[in-house]
Amino acid sequence: MGLTDPDDAAVWRLSESRALVVTTDFFTPVVDTPFEYGAIAAANSLSDVYAMGGDPFLALNIAALPDHLPIEISSEILRGGAEKAREAGVVIAGGHTVKDKEPKYGLVAIGFINPQKIIRKKGLVVGDVLILTKPLGVGVTTTAIKQEKARADHVQEAVDWMSSLNRTASQLALEIGVRGGTDITGFGLAGHAAEMALAANLSLHIKFDNLPFLQGAKGYAKLGCFPGGAFDNQKFYAAYVRFASHLDESDRMLCFDPQTSGGLLLGVPQESLTVFQKRAEEIHLPAWIIGEAGDGQGIIIE
Repeated sequence: MGLTDPDDAAVWRLSESRALVVTTDFFTPVVDTPFEYGAIAAANSLSDVYAMGGDPFLALNIAALPDHLPIEISSEILRGGAEKAREAGVVIAGGHTVKDKEPKYGLVAIGFINPQKIIRKKGLVVGDVLILTKPLGVGVTTTAIKQEKARADHVQEAVDWMSSLNRTASQLALEIGVRGGTDITGFGLAGHAAEMALAANLSLHIKFDNLPFLQGAKGYAKLGCFPGGAFDNQKFYAAYVRFASHLDESDRMLCFDPQTSGGLLLGVPQESLTVFQKRAEEIHLPAWIIGEAGDGQGIIIE
């Protein structure tokens, strides 16, 4: 997998019961603190492995660092990534650095996956309940940070969510037999939902009022604190999305807001929903029901 369908990572079969899952991601700083930037970048890089139901075990650093960047800052970025990898049970076995004008950091992530239990974008079926495991609004919040408009408590909330691993959500999805899912990252909720709908040849009906948002997200949206990626997402994916007429422009744009290290969007079978909710409560996994997969095509945000 990985050369044709829009899956989150490449998969190479080793045997009937074991395969390698491989991915990479890196980006410029989204927060001002280097340790937290490194941790967020690492969590984000590992997310695509979790999104497909894999278990990461090995990673390589990718770093582009300016000549003038103090060693205290570059080492904190790498330490943040290393600590997050350690939390995930992942060994960082070296990597590569180059010089660049702006810092960039991330990981090549490698994991094991059962070929019989892969979670794929095209794995959704009609009737699956859509579950989201992290709140939205990271893009507008991090843009507000850059514009020096963000409240300290809103910044910390965003950092906490971005730094959290999708490991527990992935493990629960495998436990109850989820076959359709992805993680919500740079294309925003609407973009990644559209990928799933197109791959599975069905429609996703999403209730806007059920969507979880970071505390300051709607306020920053009203202020127009959208990153450029939100408008790129809108331009590319708007043709696949129909909005309820009462939703204003800022609400609609929040659906295109690019996320950094966002949560998993899972299609939970109707017959497994009660078990999923019970287990999520037991293991303290946040999980919001935001809609359902249906016949037809495209995304309907009600």
